Amino acid sequence: MIDIPEAFAHETVTREGEPGRAWITALPDLADELLQRWSCTPDGPVMHGNVGVVLPVRHRDLPPAVIKISFPHPGNVFEPDAFVTWNGQGAVHLFERDDERYAMLLERTGRGTLADVTNFDEAVGVLGQLSHRLAVDAPAALPRLSDVVADWADEIRTTAAELGDPLPRHLLDAAAETLRELGPCQPETLVHGDLHDANVLVGEREPWLAIDPKGYVGDPAYDTITVIRSYRFAPLLFAPDPAAGIRRGLDLYCEAAGIDRDRGRRWAQVRAVKAALSGRHGDPEWVVQATDRLAEVLV
Repeated sequence: MIDIPEAFAHETVTREGEPGRAWITALPDLADELLQRWSCTPDGPVMHGNVGVVLPVRHRDLPPAVIKISFPHPGNVFEPDAFVTWNGQGAVHLFERDDERYAMLLERTGRGTLADVTNFDEAVGVLGQLSHRLAVDAPAALPRLSDVVADWADEIRTTAAELGDPLPRHLLDAAAETLRELGPCQPETLVHGDLHDANVLVGEREPWLAIDPKGYVGDPAYDTITVIRSYRFAPLLFAPDPAAGIRRGLDLYCEAAGIDRDRGRRWAQVRAVKAALSGRHGDPEWVVQATDRLAEVLV
């Protein structure tokens, strides 16, 4: 029976309450069931992210793999569908899936991530190139970003009013205009949804492989915010001229991704405004300040 990392168990119960406690309690038996069903043997200690555990395994007929089990959450529903669509092109291979239990048997990668690359231009270029590769025709069953963002303009104004209007009016107006113009009609393109350094792992058959997709369908420019609202970009926001550094990084990413630069900027500004408001309910103060600056720089 596997050992669940204490830190992960504590974080899950704190975030999810009693459902999280019940899931953590059942997790060792669930892992044992999956090991038997998929004919795998453990091959290393259990690892974890924010919402799931990853168990390295061996299978006699497959390359080194991992069993990933996620806490049941709507944001994890379409992850395996994205992997099936990509079929290992720019992302890890999916070998088996159990959608009811939010579990997958996935290709194992190296232990490094893109966050280990210190060269700014190289790392941002890799993210852009991966975004371009992953932007393929999407299957019909996945959620459309046009539906996801349909109510965002009203949500942004309502949340801002409830918080005492902490952001300048022109930032809200710019976000609303973008949502009105770009929100309803979007391409039928598969979008990762959470592309950033930690979700790009060192590969063997390919240099870099993406993990943890959300599996949305829409404008690839939607992902721009997860690239530039990252620790790699954070120092730029507190530099003497934050706009110059952020815009240069935006240019690098959009060029490598084949994304229209203005669309990337506008989608990032919308999501920065939304994050700046929601972050006031629990993000550290420096994160709130950085996101406020990002929303302003991107107008």
